[in-house]
Amino acid sequence: MDNSHSASALLSTAYLPSIEYIRAIASSDRPVIEKYENYQKQSYRNRCYIYSSAGVLPLVIPICREDKNDEDTRRIDKVKIDYSKKWQKQHWRAIFSAYNSSPFFCYYKDEIYPFYTEEEPLLFNYNNRLLNTILDMIGIPSVPEFTQNYIKDFEGTDYRNLFHPKREVLFNNKYGQYHQVFAHKYGFIPNLSIIDLLFNEGPNSITFFF
Repeated sequence: MDNSHSASALLSTAYLPSIEYIRAIASSDRPVIEKYENYQKQSYRNRCYIYSSAGVLPLVIPICREDKNDEDTRRIDKVKIDYSKKWQKQHWRAIFSAYNSSPFFCYYKDEIYPFYTEEEPLLFNYNNRLLNTILDMIGIPSVPEFTQNYIKDFEGTDYRNLFHPKREVLFNNKYGQYHQVFAHKYGFIPNLSIIDLLFNEGPNSITFFF
């Protein structure tokens, strides 16, 4: 049975999602993540953006090359993470450097750190385990389900192509500014990875969504 008909929001998987992505989940009665689409380069599926001492810093999870003779390797739930690149160490070092002095980094770091030491083979599974951990830390009760087949036409709000690093922020005027560690250097930067809000606002993060 297709579980998408009663869903109100359809999203792609995302690595340490943006604030607007989390807002879409929080404001949806029944969010669903597309499990059967093809992987797309240069998207949030394997990248996020944090606020470093040098400004906005992208963090990209490397993926294994797809087998051109096997269409399944292009499907997002089949995409494998490339652990031959030492990306976990690099990402954690960048996150630590960016947020170690933030008010709530020490409060949450132990829950996130295992994602940078343990190896989950599939990108889709990695993203969703991390997403559920973050939703729980914020206190957002909505846990996304997954599509049971590819959804071409969606009756609710389809965010799959709306949330993209090169597109304008949808909810930019929907939530206020908050303290950022390096705001004194570059000003407030909206819609970074959810960890930017979480590490800076802590338990107060949930008020930005409800």
